[in-house]
Amino acid sequence: MTSLQFDIAHLLAGGMLVLSLLLLYQDRILATLNVFALQAIVLSLAVAWQAYVQGAMHLMVTALIALVVKGFVIPAALNRIVYRLGIHREIEQVIGAGPTMLTGLGLIALSILLVMPVNVGVTALAREDLAFALAVILLGLLMMITRRNAVTQIVGFMSLENGLILAATGARGMPLVVEISVAFSILIAFSVFGIFVFRIRERFDTVDLAALDRFRSERSTLQ
Repeated sequence: MTSLQFDIAHLLAGGMLVLSLLLLYQDRILATLNVFALQAIVLSLAVAWQAYVQGAMHLMVTALIALVVKGFVIPAALNRIVYRLGIHREIEQVIGAGPTMLTGLGLIALSILLVMPVNVGVTALAREDLAFALAVILLGLLMMITRRNAVTQIVGFMSLENGLILAATGARGMPLVVEISVAFSILIAFSVFGIFVFRIRERFDTVDLAALDRFRSERSTLQ
């Protein structure tokens, strides 16, 4: 592998990590969806580049799925859901952006400390891409924990899955059948989440999980 190939692979993986931090920083749903779409596009470029570097052309299928489904189809569908629910102007935060970003930086440092010492049987590119991927996964988990809105929690879940794909392709790829099954699993999960969000909106007139917790507490008190 040439130095240029190594640098481009790191640039794309690092771009995904920066976009994960931007997802944490967003306080509006539509902006979050736009950043997620951009992250999916960068993921597709990273996977396509790994396919070229590794000579594993089957990874191009993964790149195409990530580009079409997660870069365009799912963000467009979520935008439609947000507009239909009338929540595109809502701001939802559990804690401030500052503490959340500091926690995210701590998780990035933790990922580097955990992965970088591994040397046996692992190439430098695979090891460093795995560190980026683990950081993206942890930031996706952090987003799910620190967001009250169900839609943004869905985005956090899919961002976490982007990190899993980055890790798998950096470690010499996945079998094609696994890639396709992962894509269909995401589509099924997205469909279930969409139905779930609509049912919540119809029943409670909100998708704020804090409001739903208050409703549950009030119901328990009445019982």
